[in-house]
Amino acid sequence: MAAGGRAAEPPAELSHYVVARPIYSEPGFQEENERRPPLPPTLRERAQAACRCSRKRAFQIAKSFLPILEWLPNYRVKEWLISDIISGISTGLVATLQGLAYALLVAVPVGYGLYSAFFPILTYFFLGTSRHISVGPFPVVSLMVGSVVLSMAPDENFLIEGSNATGTNGTGALIDTESRDAERVLIASTLTFLVGILQVIFGVLQIGFIVRYLADPLVGGFTTAAAFQVLVSQLKIVLNVSTKNYNGVLSIIYTLVETFEKIGTTNIADLVAGLLTIFVCMAVKEINDRFKHKIPIPIPIEVIVTIVATGISYAADLEKKYNAGIVKSIPRGFLPPEPPNVSLFSQMIAASFSIAIVAYAIAVSVGKVYATKYDYAIDGNQEFIAFGFSNIFSGAFSCFVATTALSRTAVQESTGGKTQVAGIISAGIVLISIVALGKLLEPLQKSVLAAVVIANLKGMFMQVFDVPRLWRQNKVDAMIWVFTCIASIILGLDLGLLAGLLFGLLTVVLRVQFPSWGGFGNIPGTDIYKKVKDYKNVIEPEGVKILKFSSPIFYANIDGLKSSLKSTVGFDAVKVYNKRLKALRKIQKLIKKGKLKATKNGIISEPGINNEAFETDEEPEDNQDLQVPTKEVEIQVDWNSELPVKVNIPKVPIHSLILDFGAVTFLDIVAVRSIKTIIKEFERIDVRVYFASYQDNLISQLERGAFFDDTVRKDIFFLTVHDAVLYIRNQMTYSDNQDPIFEKISLMQESKEPIDFTEASQPDDELDVQEEAMRRLAS
Repeated sequence: MAAGGRAAEPPAELSHYVVARPIYSEPGFQEENERRPPLPPTLRERAQAACRCSRKRAFQIAKSFLPILEWLPNYRVKEWLISDIISGISTGLVATLQGLAYALLVAVPVGYGLYSAFFPILTYFFLGTSRHISVGPFPVVSLMVGSVVLSMAPDENFLIEGSNATGTNGTGALIDTESRDAERVLIASTLTFLVGILQVIFGVLQIGFIVRYLADPLVGGFTTAAAFQVLVSQLKIVLNVSTKNYNGVLSIIYTLVETFEKIGTTNIADLVAGLLTIFVCMAVKEINDRFKHKIPIPIPIEVIVTIVATGISYAADLEKKYNAGIVKSIPRGFLPPEPPNVSLFSQMIAASFSIAIVAYAIAVSVGKVYATKYDYAIDGNQEFIAFGFSNIFSGAFSCFVATTALSRTAVQESTGGKTQVAGIISAGIVLISIVALGKLLEPLQKSVLAAVVIANLKGMFMQVFDVPRLWRQNKVDAMIWVFTCIASIILGLDLGLLAGLLFGLLTVVLRVQFPSWGGFGNIPGTDIYKKVKDYKNVIEPEGVKILKFSSPIFYANIDGLKSSLKSTVGFDAVKVYNKRLKALRKIQKLIKKGKLKATKNGIISEPGINNEAFETDEEPEDNQDLQVPTKEVEIQVDWNSELPVKVNIPKVPIHSLILDFGAVTFLDIVAVRSIKTIIKEFERIDVRVYFASYQDNLISQLERGAFFDDTVRKDIFFLTVHDAVLYIRNQMTYSDNQDPIFEKISLMQESKEPIDFTEASQPDDELDVQEEAMRRLAS
């Protein structure tokens, strides 16, 4: 090793290479290297492969559907069991408290949060492929479920008169809370069942790739907006302020406005308990993060705070003395399973689709982090199936949608969890709470649970600091983050997610429609070509322009290709052609008047005669009264030199154009036709067009699009840009043509019989007629 830790430089003779090979065009390469034709399997072969069965194949299919058969036989009892037990107990305590807290987001009685923290784990234990995620409620998904619940069962639907009411809404009207809660539980469980069905369908159809459209900036902006929504929804619980249940566009604004309008009715006991809980939880969590290498097990602060708060509430009788809002009732044991209300499916199908995707995306994103860390793989499609069956199963037991929670998964992993055995043990802890400990938590203030939820939002709020970094790295990604966040806050989570997804796709479309391009040149002495604007020592081959277009070419960006061509070569091929036609018209008129003479040596103007053929670029381009005599006299015109009559003709300083298609992955039929038109437009003014660095599939697409014919052949396609440049250089060296290019014009000075002659136009079917006219005029 050299000083400073750098590897020693290799000898000079080893840092260069020399390659001697022929110049390869497409036909030449195919002639020398025969392409292996693709042999797609026949229908019979596919059927045989699909229906073939053996013991090994059957076991592989069983393991793919039941991943527990893969990892459980290899479970290291002596090494992993103790760690999983410790992790399971710690995670179970956190899951119990989070289940109670997240039930507030769903707008159902808190006891149903315990069911949602228990049942999903049972099925995921058998079907899931992640060994570390903790399955259960998550605040973002819970809030999305809650928005559906509140929209379908608002307080206004349960207003009653008389003394049988059990609660009030924000206006003081009496509400039958028992009926309301029962209806909301039914809606939440029905939604969970439908979400599970959709997830199973997605998994069976193998469309786990759909989560790839939820880019990291989109997910970051969405979850940050969801955290803000959660904060606002829990703020009124911490203050114990009664408000209406708003839903839809600007609902968060309406909720904030009404909350602050009624802030004078804040319950001080609930506010103090909530603020203390937030402060203590966040402080201890910060200690856990900073000293995680020294503390073997994170301090379960939520559990400690909940126990202390329950004891204080019970001892001080906060409900009676200070009118504090408490949990009041937690059912002991399990409710019998109930079927979903299928008639509600039509009202919640759109929301269930977005919830199914978001829940899956969160779980897979978290699962991939730990799978990468511990060197194993998770199956995206199987995760869809696992969470689908978990939600179907738990939906029958009055649960709400399950995914994974970042904080709870971090606890399970950091406390030593190795497999889903830790998950099943955590379910056992939740089971104990359901069966035996639920009654003890009834004096707990709801503001404490809301504060626990708010304290767990810190990680999502910290994502705001990703925006400056994103802006420095990629401004488009930063815009996606900000747009999705703002849209989700203003429009609501479901519409905001859709808007963010559409905005993200729009940025992709715009980047494809307006891709990067540039003129390229050669690094002297090499076969390397770089953008002329980016490097000082890049040289463009004489008479050759090289354009690289970095995008698939299709109907939406074909105009961009044409514009980039004009900018690269410095002229418009169609306008050049039309200017030459106009020059011929002027010359013909002056020859008829005797002011010019056409000879075999060129066009000669009479001495002392003004140049009446001069025209400016601004002159309208019309083709009226164009008359060309019929008797031919061959003359030569150098279009790039100053004509004797100073006819204003745009200069064409190149003889060849190379299109570098190395970044072009596909062409549609519009692109194929347009590129063929471009070739003909340039060849009419004696500029040859070549293609280089193309991918093999483009040749097949061009063949299917009837691109090749007698005039456009495969020999204009070259394997590399350097092949094309060397070919052009050889052609120019051994060509008999003079340089600059001369064109023959056939004119006659005596005949008055006109020949119809029209200017160039864009459509393909007119190009051949124009070429024939140019041949006849030898221009």
